[in-house]
Order: sequence, then C-alpha cells, then structure tokens
Amino acid sequence: MIRDFQLADFFTLANGFAGMAAVLGAMKYLSTRDEGFLLGSFALLPLALLCDVLDGRIARWRHKVSLLGQELDSLADLVSFGVAPAALGFVLGLQGGWDGAVLTFFVGCGISRLARFNATAAALADESGKVRYYEGTPIPTSLVLVLGLFQLQREGRTGPLLPLGVWHLGPWDLHPIALVFFVSGCAMISKTLRIPKP
Repeated sequence: MIRDFQLADFFTLANGFAGMAAVLGAMKYLSTRDEGFLLGSFALLPLALLCDVLDGRIARWRHKVSLLGQELDSLADLVSFGVAPAALGFVLGLQGGWDGAVLTFFVGCGISRLARFNATAAALADESGKVRYYEGTPIPTSLVLVLGLFQLQREGRTGPLLPLGVWHLGPWDLHPIALVFFVSGCAMISKTLRIPKP
C-alpha cells in the first residue's frame, strides 16, 4: 500500500501521527503529572497543522491529487483537530458527565463535517476542480480552542480552577467553559456558514 502513496500522503500521515502523539502525551500527563508531556501535546498540534497545509500544497504542485489522499487527509484531521483537542480539554479538567457529552458531540461534529466535505467537494468545485468555500468552519479551526486551553494551563486555571466554575445539573457536572466546544462543533456542521477557501 505504501508504494501507492504520493509525497503529499506522507505529510498527511505526519499530521495524523502528530495528532495521535498529542493524545498519547495527554494521557501520559494524566498518569504522571509531568508537564513536559502536556506541553509536548500542545506543541504537536501546530506541527500537525503545518503538515496539513503542506500536504495540499504539495499535491497541487505535483498535480497528484487523489481520492486516497483526500480520505487520508480527513482521517488525519479528525485525529489531530477533533480527538486531540477533546482529549486536552478532558485532561485539563472537563471531566464532568455533561463535559464528556459535549466533547463527544464536538468530535461527532468533526466526523460529520469531514464526511460532508468529502461527499460534496466535487459539487462545490469550480471549473478548475478547486472548492471555492467551506460549508461550516474547517476542523483545523479547533486550534483556537487548543490555544485557549494552553493559556489556561499556563495561568494554572485548570481542574477545579477552570473559569466559570462547575454547575451540578442532574446526575452530572458541567463546566460552562466546555460549551466553547459545543459552539465550535455547531459551527463546523453549519450549512449556512460559508468560509472562503484560500
């Protein structure tokens, strides 16, 4: 299978590898409380974004755009910009039952958004084959959430010190700050929000 990969596909895989390494670093931080692992997780996601940008540019430069590459890109993006930000949110204190539901919703929106893009890309493309706009926010915009989490971690406002505290709602707890993941998820699956594609 690897023999069928184009150069751009290796950058796509590097994106996915960086995202998975960020998830593992977050898990390692939970078990050791060694902040080096957490900082490594934060550092890996901008690297994932760089690889995500480069894979598309390389594919267009070499005129080697493929269906395999498109599917690889979506799967890698889901790990790096869906699962990894949710894992970091959990690690930094979004561990209530409602928090978990919101984080799961966020990842589900990422899955749906990427599937919709793959299914509609051909219909949205112009004569040159380029997609003119995104329906909903692209999943890499979740790095804005990661930046916010990083800032909270730097300020020591994690766990019980998360901004806005915790609400006890029925059987589960909700940290209101988790709702930024809910809003981000809704923006990703929006049908009316159109973002010009560079």
